[in-house]
Parts: sequence; C-alpha cells; structure tokens
Amino acid sequence: MKPFYKFSLVALAVLGLAACNQEQKTAASDTNVQLNTDAQKEAYSVGASIGRYMAGHIKEQEALGLPVDRTLIVTGFTQGLEGKIQLQDEEMQKILEALDKKVNDKRQAKAKEVSDKSLKDGEAYLEQNKSKPEVKTTESGLQYEVLQAGNGPKPKAEDTVKVKYKGTLIDGTEFDSTEKHGGEPIEFPLNRVIPGWTEGVQLMSVGAKYRFVIPSNLAYGERDMGTIPANSTLIFEVELLGVTPADAPAADEAKAESSK
Repeated sequence: MKPFYKFSLVALAVLGLAACNQEQKTAASDTNVQLNTDAQKEAYSVGASIGRYMAGHIKEQEALGLPVDRTLIVTGFTQGLEGKIQLQDEEMQKILEALDKKVNDKRQAKAKEVSDKSLKDGEAYLEQNKSKPEVKTTESGLQYEVLQAGNGPKPKAEDTVKVKYKGTLIDGTEFDSTEKHGGEPIEFPLNRVIPGWTEGVQLMSVGAKYRFVIPSNLAYGERDMGTIPANSTLIFEVELLGVTPADAPAADEAKAESSK
C-alpha cells in the first residue's frame, strides 16, 4: 500500500522526518493505542503514513552507505511537533537539498554499477550458452533451444499470438510468468513486445515450446524495469498455443460479403 502523502525531504523536516522510529519512546503503549474515534484514526493514519514513507527512505540511505542517526531523527521529529527546532528553515532547506543530491548521486552510481555488472555477466552467459550443441544463435544474437517441436502455423510479426511463458534473469530469479497471473494463456500482437520476443516467436510453430536467451539489446536495453536491472540478458521459456493472423477479421468479413 502506498503512503497517503508524498513528501519532499524539506517538507519532512518540518513534519519530523521519521515517525517510523518513535518506538524508542512509545513501544510500551504501541499495543494499547486507542483507534475508536475518527479523530484517533485520522491522527494515527497521518503518523503511520509518514512513518511508512520514511522507512523506505531510511532503508535506501543505509543500503547506499549513507549513515542515518535514528536518535536525532526522533529528536528532530519531536522538536518539530513542539515548535522547538534548533536550525533555521533556510539552513534546513539547504541541508536537505544537499542530502537529496547526495542520495541521487549515490543512487545513480549504484544503478550504473548494477547495469555494468548485468551487461558483463550477460555477455559471459551468452558466450557460454552458445557453445551448447542444442542452442542455435540467430544473426541478431538471439539464442534459442527447441524444447518441444510444434506442427502448427508460424506467426508473423503483425499477428496476435497466444502463449504461456516464464521469464527469468540469468541467475534464475523469476520476474514474470503466466503462472503469476493466474496461469491462463495471454494474447498480444507480436510486434508490440521486446524485439527478442518478436523475432523468436516467429521461429516457432503452434504447439512448440522454446527456450530463448535474449541479449539486453533485444530486451529492455539500458532501461531499469525494477525487477529487471538495466542491461539484463533475459531467459524465457515460451509455449506457443495459437496464432490469430492480422488479416483474419478482414478475411472473414470478405467471406461473409461474398456469401450474401
């Protein structure tokens, strides 16, 4: 669940920054908090929302190697509520703007580190994988392995395909699959997905199951997709269940007209 509010670090300084760490002073009463009236629930919701939001920021700062003094965060929160802040607003604003920049710089450096590693590891994996006798490599660099042959039609890029699939990173981490979406096959126009899919699925006949190893330049490239780091080589197991030709509706309408 997302927080009810979105705060900048500057605004959070006024609000107290991190209610999420007040357990140092309130742990004894946490389990006995009264949430019976609307006013109680409103007050609690404001605090919980700030706390949850800041918990993510604190966790990220620590992961980036930036120190976080939780005791001072709690002190700042308390003094902010009491109107006894020891720094001027202008000074706090400059400090927090500098902290924003520091966090962003660290975040970008970390993202580049992960991206560079993903690219290097992907290249090594592709080099090792292509040496397997059952693996074929296309001119674009796409690698594929036939797990199960099919005997139906092959799709064209403009066609709509029905598939089941599982996608993983080269370390085996699963980031998506039809099973995660209820297990039912999905349908989509083949030319509206990543290039590795558009090229690879056209090699398949209906009824076939292939394993694709897709280089990053045929996947999401330098884009960080959250569960898929930038420059990631992707592995997909794809089962092609059906093909709907792009011109099928027009052909059906023509047939209907001719029968009148």
